[in-house]
Amino acid sequence: MVKAIFFDIDGTLVSFKTHRIPDSARKSIEMIRKKGIKVFIATGRHFSVINNLDNMEFDGYITMNGCYCLQGTDTVIFKKSIDRSDVNRFIDYLQQEREFPCLFVEEHKLSLNYIDEEMKFLMNLLKQDMAPMNNLDYYRDKELFQLTAFFKDSQEEEVMSLLPNCSAMRWYPTFADVIVKGVDKGVGIDQFCDYYGFSLEETMAFGDGGNDIEMLRHAGTGIAMGNANDDVKRAADYVTDSVDNDGILKALQHFELI
Repeated sequence: MVKAIFFDIDGTLVSFKTHRIPDSARKSIEMIRKKGIKVFIATGRHFSVINNLDNMEFDGYITMNGCYCLQGTDTVIFKKSIDRSDVNRFIDYLQQEREFPCLFVEEHKLSLNYIDEEMKFLMNLLKQDMAPMNNLDYYRDKELFQLTAFFKDSQEEEVMSLLPNCSAMRWYPTFADVIVKGVDKGVGIDQFCDYYGFSLEETMAFGDGGNDIEMLRHAGTGIAMGNANDDVKRAADYVTDSVDNDGILKALQHFELI
């Protein structure tokens, strides 16, 4: 019996085309909540930029790819920040080499070091005003939970060698979310299993991006959206239709939850 369902936002709940939740997904989630199934968000976003859910109610939030988990909207049940020696090596690299944009994510705010067209695109994708900018030295020894860094695939090995306690995952090709190694959305699911007392087998998760792979493998039932890449689909137990073609509704009907 499914007791909890975890939804990624971008490309899963929210269409990249319309930037809205399809009506079919909204109504489906309302129906399963009325049946007593708990519903959670599982996103790479910082809580402050979860701004595209149209005031829908959720039981909790896995944010920053698992590094910061909230029961309801204000009770922190788990957080894990990046090792500060990793942060300082990363800053050294940016200061010594060609600087590229990065969104530095603290517990209660986010800011950036550099603005270019790719950073403007990210802010538009998040539907957020441009974050404030700080000098790189500002971030030394700060408690940071995520680095959304615009390094290319070809740079990833070099950059990540400076961050031995971190891992990188992508939900959009132009940037990577860098977080503590060993933490992912699946770890976030575990926090809510412990908090509410349901088992992993009683969980279901929906996702479409590379940062959803571990969550789909970890949940009792992992569902990939039809718009997901093949590696995401291979990680899932079931592949539904795309977000724009009522994929969430169709999957919940397939598993006879509505």
